[in-house]
Amino acid sequence: MGQIVAFASKSERERVRLIREARAIYDSIFPPGDAIGDRPVSDPARLIQPDWMGPAPSKETSGG
Repeated sequence: MGQIVAFASKSERERVRLIREARAIYDSIFPPGDAIGDRPVSDPARLIQPDWMGPAPSKETSGG
């Protein structure tokens, strides 16, 4: 009995619908579980040098 009901305008409902639709499209392209922090790292060198830069330099040094 003491509840307050708020009415949203048509433009506000349309805005919310468009935001939800855009979020769904974004999530279909970039799944939420695909965040960098969530991915297992199989090769620590990949954190330093991305694939598009070519192979990471060797850490081996010649003894001398």
